[in-house]
Amino acid sequence: MNRELKRVSIVVMLMFVALLTSTTIIQVFQADSLTADARNTRTLYDSYSVERGAILVAGNPIAQSMPVADDYKFQRTYSNGPLYAPITGFIPINGSPTGLEHALNGELSGTSNAQFFDKINSLITGQNAKGASVEVTIDPALQQAAWDALGDLTGSVVVTEPKTGRILAMVSKPGYDPNLLTVHDNQKVTDSYESLVSDTSNPLIDRAINALNPPGSVFKLVVVTAALESGKFTPESTFPNPGTFQLPGSSSIVINSGGGTCGGGDTVTIATALRLSCNIPMAELGLQLGDKAIRDTAEKFGFNTDYSIPLNVSQSAYPLELDDAQLALSAFGQTSVRATPLQMAMVSATIANGGVEMAPNLIDQILAPNLSPLQSFEPRTLKRVMSAETAATITQMMVNGVQDGAASNARIDGVNVAGKTGTAENAADDPYTLWFTGFAPAEDPKYAISVLVEDGGGLGQTGYGNLLAAPIAKQVLEAVLNK
Repeated sequence: MNRELKRVSIVVMLMFVALLTSTTIIQVFQADSLTADARNTRTLYDSYSVERGAILVAGNPIAQSMPVADDYKFQRTYSNGPLYAPITGFIPINGSPTGLEHALNGELSGTSNAQFFDKINSLITGQNAKGASVEVTIDPALQQAAWDALGDLTGSVVVTEPKTGRILAMVSKPGYDPNLLTVHDNQKVTDSYESLVSDTSNPLIDRAINALNPPGSVFKLVVVTAALESGKFTPESTFPNPGTFQLPGSSSIVINSGGGTCGGGDTVTIATALRLSCNIPMAELGLQLGDKAIRDTAEKFGFNTDYSIPLNVSQSAYPLELDDAQLALSAFGQTSVRATPLQMAMVSATIANGGVEMAPNLIDQILAPNLSPLQSFEPRTLKRVMSAETAATITQMMVNGVQDGAASNARIDGVNVAGKTGTAENAADDPYTLWFTGFAPAEDPKYAISVLVEDGGGLGQTGYGNLLAAPIAKQVLEAVLNK
């Protein structure tokens, strides 16, 4: 009898241990991930019973919860909604939150692990529960300048701080007003959302971090980095300078932008090819380097890598297998090479930072309801991508491109701007994708910038990156450098 009781007691004890263990795992270790799960609608509804924390730019709320006289108690409102929509996202009453409202839902709703004692305190004192506030890295003047400069074009502007990785501006157009999606009327929210989804301009896509486009000639910065870091090439290394180039194993012909040779002479240097943004010598360089050298360098910059800022960033891509024709095209950012504006800003920022890549980040700190810091975010080094010598060499090559080359429309009086333009082809009937990426001041970089214009027309219409993207970058940089 005693033996049977012991067995039963052991089984009961093990059951209690298993229950305690599973409860601890769920409440302590999995609470944040379960809260953030879009399928957890109970958490979403519960979040309306508390005053959700604000999202702050320079101390001012761009998203906050206002008391209302209905069952939800609070309504989320967004000041200057379209300007910051790609950052804040929205939290609807009948769907999943997006943007930072989703990525930091636990903190904003006061349900994260770090706010456990605040929850206990509110229960004991009877005070209304409040969520934490989130201070983002965005500079409001830069954000507005980028929004204004992009105008009615479809695309994005991203500005980062090279030494820290902080994201200072992140604009995506066309935009939308998140206030239309947070009203306490299910049918109105559904109608507004369906209208945005059916819009062919895709305003819900955050083009800064989720739009993947062929980078065109801005990718030449990656290829030149691979060449110089290999030790086999210098800026003065030369290549044949024909007016046309037939791709290996293909009948397709590559031409330089505008046609003709890359400057005069039978040969052309890497420095001249980058300054004038010539395709043929870059294709020749790519074939000599090989796809592994280019891919390895691209991956050092962050291609084929997932990032969270903490918004999820789409993975920029350099293909895993290329034949010689595709390899030649990839050397000037065509074939299946794809990049986000944030990725190209990271390329420029890494060059500006002496070859050291910093982790991109959108959050400065998370503040408790009493404004005491719960969590602060420090700059984080990812890796050294290239030597300081290579970074300095490419910087000068980019300065030359702005002063007397294919990026001349980014020139700013009294400031050395380092830059590179891109004009990428898409399908035959699609408009070109236009780019600019660079940094300023070149000798002491404060700002790295990437500009994407998706509706760039074709050559002979709105044309090259230097005609549309470079002036946008100039306008943004002038606004911040002159303030």
